[in-house]
Amino acid sequence: MSQPNASDNALTWSDFTKVDMRVGTVLQAYPNAQARKPAYILHIDFGPLGERKTSAQITDHYQPEELLGRQVIAVVNFPPKQIANMISECLVLGAVGEAGGVVLLNTDLPVPNGLRIS
Repeated sequence: MSQPNASDNALTWSDFTKVDMRVGTVLQAYPNAQARKPAYILHIDFGPLGERKTSAQITDHYQPEELLGRQVIAVVNFPPKQIANMISECLVLGAVGEAGGVVLLNTDLPVPNGLRIS
């Protein structure tokens, strides 16, 4: 498999600063029974930005109960998007393996909810 050329998709600093990534803590996690692919609905506390929810396809490596209290990284400035029976208000970030399983991005140490990633 050939490696993509880094300059093929080069971003400007201005492009990067438009992506608002924040730290949040998972308050609730439960199966999204209406999703086409297995997913959980997550309710995430982003501190001063409030609580937001999303549908995340992270079922390969996580059970809902082990997500509670976990800090995650999410993009919070996408427009709301209809996913199955709910409106997703953020996009949780993770590393996608070759088999498709997602491993969540997080911080090494606890930080305040809503802290911006840069």
